[in-house]
Amino acid sequence: MIKKGNQHGHCSSWHEIFKAYDIRGIYPSDLNEETAYRIGRAFVSFLNCKNVVVGRDMRNSSDALFKSLARGITDQGADVIDIGLSSTPMFYYASGRLEAEGGIIITASHNPSQYNGFKLCRDGTVPVSGATGLKDVKALFMKCRFGNPEKRGSVIKNEEIKDEYVRHVRSFSKQHGNLKVVVDCANAMGVYEMRPLQGLARIIPMFDKLDGSFPNHEANPLKFETVRALQNKVVEEKADLGIAFDGDADRVGFIDEKGCIVPMDLTGALIAEEILKKEKGTILYDLRCSRAVKETIVANGGTPIETRVGHTFIKQAMRERNALFVGEFSGHYYFRDNYYTESSSLAAVYLLNIMVKYNKKISELIKPLRKYYQSGEVNSGVEDKEAVIKKLAEVYCDGGISYLDGIKVVFGKWWFNVRPSNTEPLLRLNLEADTKALMEEKRDEVLGIIRGTRSEP
Repeated sequence: MIKKGNQHGHCSSWHEIFKAYDIRGIYPSDLNEETAYRIGRAFVSFLNCKNVVVGRDMRNSSDALFKSLARGITDQGADVIDIGLSSTPMFYYASGRLEAEGGIIITASHNPSQYNGFKLCRDGTVPVSGATGLKDVKALFMKCRFGNPEKRGSVIKNEEIKDEYVRHVRSFSKQHGNLKVVVDCANAMGVYEMRPLQGLARIIPMFDKLDGSFPNHEANPLKFETVRALQNKVVEEKADLGIAFDGDADRVGFIDEKGCIVPMDLTGALIAEEILKKEKGTILYDLRCSRAVKETIVANGGTPIETRVGHTFIKQAMRERNALFVGEFSGHYYFRDNYYTESSSLAAVYLLNIMVKYNKKISELIKPLRKYYQSGEVNSGVEDKEAVIKKLAEVYCDGGISYLDGIKVVFGKWWFNVRPSNTEPLLRLNLEADTKALMEEKRDEVLGIIRGTRSEP
């Protein structure tokens, strides 16, 4: 039975937990067992599916949310294929390999411990997000009208599929070197995503005990402070590579043998080059990536196509173009060979293959790609985002302008992209130039227009 006593009290927070790409909030104030139950029923009602693969991360609230979600799914007449604790890449592999009609993983990704949430997909691992059905799930959830199925579904355990994922990823390993690799699991699902790498290199694990309170650091390799311990450990151990997973292990960052952060887009360029050596085809990259990425794809006989930011759009574009691979600026690496979804450990396997094949350090492999100077992502608080984008188009009208995602303007020696945040009154700037001085000059110039401190260059 659905508890209705708290419905009006939760109504405002329920609206807020439905994000652009998933469902996410603080447990138990924003989402709880009642929320999970209703999501289960709404999801099955929306897809009219007969089975749903369900995985979960190690957060303290995940087990309780799983029980309620599973009850909602089975009450609505669908079977739950319970794969237990899993990384998000494992979950996607299971959904595709088992040809499930739907899938839900309980996770809040890199968010702090008090958060939890749900990532949804339909058959073929196609994401269910704001643009592809999440609004419909929300509408059913809010109305709380699901109909009565003829019979309840069952819970079917299948933890073996995760072992199959490990074998699948390991099958891409071409050489077995004697590389030493430090892996920071962040006390999260990197513990599971690390499994395919064991035996392929000498693995030195860090923070490899599952703990939903994240006792050592936030599980977000995009933040420099979260990888400092890993950087130090790589240098201390004289390791060849450092690997840092985020909370659900669908993102990964790499550290070179000197303890320096390897830019995530340039990692994607290395992997793209290796994939194209065995099969020519289309490689996608998000519009924040360095020009070196496109140049690498072209130089290796591939077809480069720029995409907007966001896994929903990227996965759709991959399917439409049968793309081999996508490297995203934020450390998501998508493979056609993993059902057009992320696989962090497969990205790591490719790097290990490349290092052994060419007998080179990761810093040596990346050095030729460090051609340009990047600003990194710079956020600015802006109320009227559309007005600012219009102003940028007017000021830089002599450049090549694209509106694929926000505005991107390309000149001969520099380019910039300004994108609006989906959830906050922010504009996000990424800029790249041929020289450091030009990058800094143009970064400050564009920021001045965004923040209203100057009207033109």
